[in-house]
Amino acid sequence: MDDKHDSQVPQARSDDTLREERSFLHNAILFYAVGLMFLLVAGIVWYAAKVLLLLFACILVAVLLYDIAQRVQRWLHWPHGPTLALVVVLLLAVLSLAGWLMAPQVSRQVGDLTMAIPQAVDRIRAEAQQYPLLRSLLVNLPPTDQLMSQAASMLSQAGLVFSGVLGAAGNIAIMAFVGVYLAAQPHIYLDGLVTLMPHRKRQRIQEIIAELGRTLGQWLVGKAVTMVIVGAITALGLSLLGVPLALTLGILAGLLDFIPYLGPVIAGVPAVLIAFAESPTLALYTALLFLAVQIAEGYLLSPLIERRTVSLPPALTIAMQVVFGALFGLAGVALATPLTAVLAVLITMLYVQDVLGDPVKTPSEH
Repeated sequence: MDDKHDSQVPQARSDDTLREERSFLHNAILFYAVGLMFLLVAGIVWYAAKVLLLLFACILVAVLLYDIAQRVQRWLHWPHGPTLALVVVLLLAVLSLAGWLMAPQVSRQVGDLTMAIPQAVDRIRAEAQQYPLLRSLLVNLPPTDQLMSQAASMLSQAGLVFSGVLGAAGNIAIMAFVGVYLAAQPHIYLDGLVTLMPHRKRQRIQEIIAELGRTLGQWLVGKAVTMVIVGAITALGLSLLGVPLALTLGILAGLLDFIPYLGPVIAGVPAVLIAFAESPTLALYTALLFLAVQIAEGYLLSPLIERRTVSLPPALTIAMQVVFGALFGLAGVALATPLTAVLAVLITMLYVQDVLGDPVKTPSEH
């Protein structure tokens, strides 16, 4: 009896050892598989960054159109298809009318702007020569022509906005058509994505996708309202101050306001330069105007809009702009904020809520 019992003990130990070895081997294979998958995804993102950013921009256009159509649909009680068609037609009509009214003036001012900025830089150089400290700082700066060439080179590397996959016109066309198709029948693509997931995870994936759409839609609508207001106030203020090319500079300020914190600074530089070409006093007033607009946006306009949309921490937004800008250039900077919103939702729902079990709210729920 004891001999039989003694023979079973080594057998049990052998089985436990075998299970431990299998578990270790399974974990090791899983670890290396996850690591290999991460490297593969990172390589795809790195080498196809421009294409992926363009696809993300298409998704943003689709989310914006779908969100606007949903808001109009609640008012008109129409089906989704006719409502989306109405939204697209109205947007095209507004853009066409604005282009017909402002295109000649904007086109002329853009040409004047390309000539005015080098002249303003030359005048600043001449004024700075009168002061020893500024003169020593300007010694290491390249000539004006080289500065403008470097600026044009930076803009050409923006990828998505300026050159990208098929050029600016091609990218805009892709964003428009793909965005409309995605907004018209989003469930076809989303259902196809969900079917790739395990059955027990599909409901959660649907919840995450819905939250992503809600977060991006709210952020885009709020940002569109902010851009229009900032552009209009800037153009009006510059016009009242007597700054040349006020309309073009106002449109530029409104477009660059899509990039929080950094965009207004970039938009203010050419305006101050052109104003300085008129007089240093006008340049000071122009800088104060941009500062006042940004203070009003930061402390009045944005808080009011973010109460009904999405709120992201300023430090996190700026940090992600630096990271995406270093990785993907100006296109990464332009899309850093919506990408940050997407990452915030994914981390909150997949890790904080599901893994850690903390009932933390998503950005759209704050």
